[in-house]
Amino acid sequence: RLLPPSISLVRIICSAISMASRWLRPEVYPLFAATGVAVGICAFSLIRNITGNPEVRCTKENRAAGILDNHAEGEKYKENFLRKFVRNKKPEIMPGLNKFFTDPTY
Repeated sequence: RLLPPSISLVRIICSAISMASRWLRPEVYPLFAATGVAVGICAFSLIRNITGNPEVRCTKENRAAGILDNHAEGEKYKENFLRKFVRNKKPEIMPGLNKFFTDPTY
């Protein structure tokens, strides 16, 4: 017997069903989606910084090296694909809509 005598398997299943019926409703899906996106962004940032940032040193030998003059590696980290892609773009989310409301000749 894996469970203590005071907790029955039926009670656990009923509790799980009650929790699911309370939280797994269609109106809660956007909350789960937003939370999932936020957790994904945080995980991406954490993994990117741990694996690619020249300032972060995880091994004892690298930490013992002290401050390194690795400007080329830092520049490579800073100039990532996304930064290169948006460098010459206008900072607009919806350029067509902005042009429609601001350009009198449109």
